[in-house]
This record gives sequence, C-alpha cells and structure tokens, in this order.
Amino acid sequence: MAETFLGPVITKLIELLAEEVKSLKGVRKQVKSLQKELEFIQPLLKHEEVKLESGEIRDVMQVWVKHVREEANRIEEIIDEYLYFVEAEKHHRQSGCISCFHKACGFVKDIKQRHDIASKIQDVKDSLREIKDRGQGYGLRPLEQGASSTTTNVEAPGDPRLGSFFIEKDEFVGLETESEALVRKLVEGSSTRSVISLVGQGGIGKTTLAKKVYDDEIVKGHFELHAWVTVSQSFNLKKLLKNLKGQICTTEHGMEETDKEVAQHIQDLRDSLEAKSYVVVFDDVWQEELWEDINSALPNNNKGSRILVTTRNVGVANSSPCDLIQLQTWSETSSWELFCKKAFQSEFQGRCPQDLEDLSLEIVNKCQGLPLAIATIAGLLSRKEKVELEWQRVLGDLNTKSGMNSQIERISQLLSLSYYDLPYPLNYCFLYFGIFPEDYSIECERLYRLWITEGFIIARGEMTLEEVAEAYLKELIQRNLVAIEFGYRENKKCRVHDLMHDVILSRANEVCFCQTWDENKPRFRGAGRRLRISGSIENVLKNVGDSPIRSLFFSDIDEQLTESFIVTLFKKFKLLEVLDFDRVPLNILPKEVGNVFHLKYLSLRDTKVKILPKSIKNLQKLQSLDIRETLIRELPVEINELRNLRHLLAYSRNESSFEGYDGVRMHEGFGNLKELRSLALLEAHHGGIGLLKELEKLRKLRSLGFSKMTSETWRGFWASIQNMDHLERLGLGAKDENEVLDLQYISSPHRFLKELILVGRLQNLPDTIPRFQNICALILSFSWLIDDPCKCLKVLPNLESLVLESNAYEGEELHFEKGGFEKLKVLWMRKLDGLKHIEIDEGALPALERLYLFQCPLLKEFPSVKHLKKLKHFEIDGSLVLNWNSKRRLVYPPLMKSQVKPFS
Repeated sequence: MAETFLGPVITKLIELLAEEVKSLKGVRKQVKSLQKELEFIQPLLKHEEVKLESGEIRDVMQVWVKHVREEANRIEEIIDEYLYFVEAEKHHRQSGCISCFHKACGFVKDIKQRHDIASKIQDVKDSLREIKDRGQGYGLRPLEQGASSTTTNVEAPGDPRLGSFFIEKDEFVGLETESEALVRKLVEGSSTRSVISLVGQGGIGKTTLAKKVYDDEIVKGHFELHAWVTVSQSFNLKKLLKNLKGQICTTEHGMEETDKEVAQHIQDLRDSLEAKSYVVVFDDVWQEELWEDINSALPNNNKGSRILVTTRNVGVANSSPCDLIQLQTWSETSSWELFCKKAFQSEFQGRCPQDLEDLSLEIVNKCQGLPLAIATIAGLLSRKEKVELEWQRVLGDLNTKSGMNSQIERISQLLSLSYYDLPYPLNYCFLYFGIFPEDYSIECERLYRLWITEGFIIARGEMTLEEVAEAYLKELIQRNLVAIEFGYRENKKCRVHDLMHDVILSRANEVCFCQTWDENKPRFRGAGRRLRISGSIENVLKNVGDSPIRSLFFSDIDEQLTESFIVTLFKKFKLLEVLDFDRVPLNILPKEVGNVFHLKYLSLRDTKVKILPKSIKNLQKLQSLDIRETLIRELPVEINELRNLRHLLAYSRNESSFEGYDGVRMHEGFGNLKELRSLALLEAHHGGIGLLKELEKLRKLRSLGFSKMTSETWRGFWASIQNMDHLERLGLGAKDENEVLDLQYISSPHRFLKELILVGRLQNLPDTIPRFQNICALILSFSWLIDDPCKCLKVLPNLESLVLESNAYEGEELHFEKGGFEKLKVLWMRKLDGLKHIEIDEGALPALERLYLFQCPLLKEFPSVKHLKKLKHFEIDGSLVLNWNSKRRLVYPPLMKSQVKPFS
C-alpha cells in the first residue's frame, strides 16, 4: 500500500516525467524538483497520521495535514489541466488540415502553457517548503525517528466502552444463550490450553459478553487464577505484562517491579501460572503481533486453562489457533426488548406506551441491531420526559448528525476507532462508502472498478488490480467495518451500518473526501474531488461553481437530464475521471462526452440511452464502460480504439427472449481491446467465425458472457477461448430452446474457472463436468435434464452455490446423498415444473446455509431439514418459512404456521 495520500500524487508526477517528455520541454526540471519535495514531506506526514490513529494529534497539526492535502490536490489539478491541454491540442491537429496561421498560434499557445505550468509549479513548491518548515518548527520528524503506535501508551479520554463493564442482570437481553455456551467452552473440553476469540464490529457486545462470563460464578470457581487486560489500539508491552502480573503473580513476583525487562516479566508470569489453571481475558485487541508477544508468557500446562480474546478484526483472531465466535447484530425482537428495558426501566413496567411506539420503532430501526447504540440511546431517553416531542428531538439528532447529544457522540467515538486503525489507502476505500446514500448496498464488482479508477489500488506482485481490490474489501470485512450481503460474485453486494455511515460522512468532511449536493439540504462547501448530486438538478451547476470535481455521481434524480444540461456539465467538469449516471432519467449521451479526455469510468446503467456517440473513441483513458439495462444494442466501431478498456458490461433484461437477456453486437476489430478483463453480453449469432477469431485475441479475459449461441458458433467457441488462461466466470446462452449446448466439445476445462452459467438445452451432464475442480457456483437454466443432476454434480469439491431453475431438470425427484456437496452453502430451485419430491439424506449438505424454493407447483411436501446443522435461512416462494432461534429450534413466522406442513 502507498504510505500516505501523497503516494498517488508522486506516482502521477513520475508518470508525467516518463510519458510526456516532449510536451514537458522547459518544465521537466521543475516537475522533478516538485517530486523530490513531496518525497521529503511524505515521512513527516506518515508520522502525523500515526499520531492521529493513536489520538495524540493536536489541533494545530490537523491544520498542517489539511494544508498538505490542499497542496496535493493543487498539484494534481495542475497536472490534469496541462495534460488536458496536450490532449485537446492533439485532437485539434487530428481533426483536419491546419493553416500556417493556426500552426503559429498553436506554437505561441504551447509556449504560454509551458510558462503557466512552470509558474504554477514554482508557486506550489514555495508553499510546500513553507508548510514543511512550519511542520518541522512544530517538532515534526520522520516516522523512523519517532515511536510507533504500538509502543505508545496514550489513554483516550473517556473510554466509550466503559459502560460495557457495568450492565445490570436484567439488561442482558439476547445474550443468555451465548453466555451459557461460552461458559461451557471455558469450563468444559480439553485439558490443553485453548484460545476463544469473540469477533464483531464495534458496539456489538463483545466486551459485555466477555465480562458476563468472566464474572460468572461457575467460571470463578473453576479456575484458580483470573485476569482481565484491556489492550486497546495503543499498548505498551511492558506495562501490559506488569498489569497481568499484578492480577496473577504472588507478592514475591508482583511488588519488585521497577526496572525489569520484558523477558523477566514473562518468566515471572510463567512461574506463577505453570502449576495452576487460569483464565485470562484480553479485551479490545487490534494488532496481530500481540499474540507473538504474549504467547510465551501463558504456558500450556494441561490444566484446562483458557484465554478469551475480544477483537473487531478476524485477522487478529486468526493470528493464534482459536475457536472463533462471530457475533452478529441483534434480531428485531431482542433489539426491541433491550430498548424497552432501558428506556422505560423505572416506569410503564418496562413497556413502551402506545403513543411512543412508532417513534420508538424508528429509533430502534436506526440502530440496526447494534446493542451499544440501542442501550446508549435508550438510556438517554430513560432520563427524558415520555412525550413525543422529546422522542422526536433524539430521532432528529440521529438523522441530522448535527448538535448531537453527548451520549450519541459516544457511539460515534467508539466506531471511529476502527477508522483510525486503517492504513492508507484502506481508509480511502472505506470512506468511499460515504459517496453513496445511507442504507445503500453496492455491488462488490462495481466497487472494485471504482477503487481502481480512483487510484486507490496498487499492483501487488502477480495479482491483478481487481484481485488486490477484492483483498482490500475482504480486509474491511475482516475488520467488521463492512457487511457482505447474499449473492455471488457480480451479484454480491456490501454495505456499512447506518451509524458507521455517519462516522464516514464526518471523517470524509474533515478531509474533503466527498460531498453531496441536495437542494433540500444544501451543505456544499466548494471543496472535495467527489460529488453526488441528489434530488433536483435545478441550480446545481451554478452553486457548485468551479469546484475541482473528478468523480460525479447521481442519486434519486427527480427530473429528466436534458442534453444542454449534460453538455454544460462536460464543459464545467472537463477533468472528470468518474462519471456515474446509474439509474438517472437520461435519454441521450451527447457527442461532447468525447471532450472529457481524462474519463476512466463511465456508467449509463439503467438509463434510456440508445446510442453511443462516435466521439467515444477520444476517451483513450477509459477503463470501465457500463451500459447494462440501456437501450443500446450495437456498439459503434469506434469502441475498438479504446485500448485501455478493462470492463465492458452490456446486457439488458428481456422477458420475451429465450435467455431473458439481450446482449450487444460488436464490429470486427474488437480483438484490439487486449486489456479487457470483463466482456458481457456479446451476441454470438452476428459475425459467425469472424467473431470467434476476434474473441481469440482477448487473452486477459476473466469474465465472459456469450448469448444467442447456435450449433455453428458452439463448435468453434471452446477452441477460441482455450488460451484464456485467467478465465474465472463464463456465461453461455443458446439462441432458442431448440439449440443444444453440447458440452462434449470441451476438451480441457479451464483450471481457474469458478463460475459457470449455462442457459439452454443439455442432452446430459457429461463426464467433463466433474473435471471443473475449481467451480464455486453453477447455474443451470432451461437445461431440460432427464437424469437427476445431483449424481453428477455432488463430486464437485469446491461448489458453494447451485442454482437449478426454469426446468433445468424435468424429473420428479432430487436426491442429495450423504458424502456429496461437501461445501455447498446456497441451494436455489425455481420453476422446476415436474419436481414432486426432494430427499436429503442425514449427513448430506453439511455446509448448507441458505435454501430457496420457488414456483415448484407439484412439490407438495418440503424436504426434511432437521439434519442441516448450518442452515440459517429457508425461503419458499418469497416467504421466510423458518429461522433458527437461539436454542436452535425451528421458528415459524405467525402468518405461515397455518400454511406450511410441518417438517419431518
């Protein structure tokens, strides 16, 4: 990862020096000098960011960091403006004959431009030197000369987790089953020392649950020695060991502390613990290195000793062999029960009065199952008069985030700790969720493309940028900052908790990361490189002015975007790199889009645009083009000139077509798009053999969708993709129900293929299928298989998701046998008209978590699911039929009890 936000700016300067040698004549020396100036400031900046994470940073240094950030933005603006001028001149020369007079004018203009950039660079250098000197005057030194964040010992004022230690017994709503199970893990089982890790997002109740079991009488009586150590983000190892000794060691080791080294403290602990059973809790652990430091102090003495860790980061939990327990947000029922017990603890017998019920439900829903938020806000309300006006004020504070009550601010303070623990550019990837509205779920694949476009993703070894982006998202998920939603690959979505979204907006505002223009809530300050326009577009261009916008998004636009508005937009924001018209009322993309030379990401998804202008060829930096769910059916031949294009997404739903989707037609020459990673959906029945020859050239494809395939194209298709060594996702659809997808043509399955979608008639599932060893997801539709596909598919070792729909199978029974589908987590069956019975053997589907049945009219009784130990969700025709309660009993929603035949 780049060290600070200056990293991308330095990279841009290096690229400028490498690629624009001729155009930089006369200013190259200035650019090189500027690069060196930034490289000198970067370690000073890194030192301040470390102090910011640990809570040490002073207000004056926050201002210093802000000034550095402003100058970095200025540098990028100078570079982008200059490169825009170079590109515009190039297009002007290519547009036709140029007279001598115009050539002379261009020469003068070029000299003036070089003089301007030299002057601006000198101005920035002067500012940077002043900022650097000022920082050193404040005592700034490079990071390697100072202390790291893991060795400081700064206590944040007013620990917001303190209330977790003092919870009344009747407030342990929803924790009874978890605490009983955890007590059993502590006092039962193997005599060898073991580690148990409680993992979950901030405010989920990790500390509360750990404290409850630590204080349990059974636990107290079972172990001879007990210790509780709060670690937190900044810890000093020596002090941590002394704290542990103070609770565990005898007076002989505990009092003579003063100048002992770490090794001696560890030996003292081992001496005291060696012959006794002990339980030690390490609360709020942030760093994986802690286990390396502390492990040797805790002997494995075969006394049944236990170590309990609480952390927000799965990676921290996995740094030692452990029994990992992932805490989830609370159910609506438990959330409501906790709220009522806290808010009405001294009146109304702990129940919510009817006149406050609607407002109370709104407040509880706002907390989204986060117990810290529920308990804090309910505690605040418990001290207020029980009238609607007071409830509305608190709800208003939660919604507006302005003038927040100090109790509500505690929640923000605790959640912010996770943000400050993020290194660059992971913190910027996280802030990106602030661009989207609250409660918004974004497709993971779309997020990867945006992060890459923004320059947050830096290549690592042989990993592609998309793979690095995926690793970044996994890191945020592991840290419990982002929640993943059900789906697979391109359909998988993620989101952040509403209260975390509030934290993101606050931090994004501090660093001028992004802004929202909303006519009803105007708060635009004219700074920031990313803008989301929401609601009405009236007056937006006038109010936004000449802001340095590089990324532009729209949401909930309530009026048609006219051609004149879009043309003006392109003129005003000519340096745009990201332009996202997703789900905007837009009918036309003007040719002036070809003047936005820096554009790297363009989305027209779910608009009414019918044609891409030929000027699209000017967008030579374009990496991602999303025209899904538009009216575009044919791409202009000019698209073939976009040599940096990585993702071309172009398909639309069409219920009248056999496959349910329409793709696009492409002209000869699309094989020139050699950087393509994603291409979907390409119509195969236009172009014949020539189309397959073009396809052969796209060797870097990782995701490919082909529609309207015929027997002619099918025969040559597998040969054309044989050399696509990185292909991971493949979707194939037949032209109509008479065309057969003959899998016998597959000579050797792609070793990296993870997802396969087949829409069309299959005579059978050949012996080739079990050779797809890495397949994680398989979708079969309109296959009209006669033999039970489970017999063939059960041997796929990595299959996690299986979809059988639209008469993929014509038989009457599906039999899931023991020993098959070892990793299957999701099973989806829809529109299987002949299906009458589903048999699931005991021991079959051991990993299944989600089961869906839709529109199977002959299926009169449901399969037995009592042996599916990991099943969390069972849905029939859109209704949740069951869920597991905390004691793992089947729970039927009231409205379904009379409609559903009991499970055997």
